[in-house]
Order: sequence, then C-alpha cells, then structure tokens
Amino acid sequence: MGYSPSVYKFAEGSDVPVPLDLELVRAVLEPHDVGDPRLCFDQDGGLQFWIRAGDGGEAEIFAGDSGILVERPRAGGVFGIVAEPVSRLGAVAVDPSEGRIVCRAEEYAHLPVSMRKDAVVIEMTGERLGAALLGGHPG
Repeated sequence: MGYSPSVYKFAEGSDVPVPLDLELVRAVLEPHDVGDPRLCFDQDGGLQFWIRAGDGGEAEIFAGDSGILVERPRAGGVFGIVAEPVSRLGAVAVDPSEGRIVCRAEEYAHLPVSMRKDAVVIEMTGERLGAALLGGHPG
C-alpha cells in the first residue's frame, strides 16, 4: 500500500473544501512533469502529473476541483515541489494515515474547528512539509 497525502483548501471554517485554481496547479507542476504530456488531462477535466525532483524523488499527482492527491511521494526534493502549490493555493496537506493536517499559520484559521486540534503549523518548505507528513519533527 502506498502513502498518499492529499491537498485541500478550506475557507472560513467550513468543512467543505473550496475549488482549487487548476491553472495555478498546472503552471507549478507542469515544469516538473516527466510523464506523457498527452495524459495531463483526464476525462473528467482533472490534471495528472508524474513529477520528478532533481534528487530523483518522484510522485504521481492527480488534481481536481476539490483537491490534489499525491501518490507515493519519496522523501526529499519532491516535497519541495508539492509545497509550492500548497503555499500558493493557500491550501493544507493532509496525512491520511495519521489524520494530521499540515498548514501555514495563514491557513490554520480557515480550517474547520474539528481539524484544528490535529493541525501542525509550519513554514511551508519542502523539508518541513516532508518532515511533518513523514512523522519527523517539522522544526
């Protein structure tokens, strides 16, 4: 079974994620895509990427209006790539195995109250995001 964090954006404490700016997601992730460019869009209008970081770390990414799924990311540079759209979207990352929410201070106030107790507030860098999601100390 693979480890697959998700990315969502919340507003004003609502527990329903708000739609993402898919053009921004595409602009940020496309330069790191090593997959077939013809497969960038799925039949539902979502985006698909196979990203690779300079250190060889990879992840498959599926993005739709309501969120982003990051399939099997390896520790290292791939988290730097993932941290950029999280930050630019004003979104949060969710650790599915622990139910932990990772976000910047700016997004914490927008989380549903029920999610705030599990939130880890960090500076949204690749190193800190990877540490927070993989169970290390985010610093």
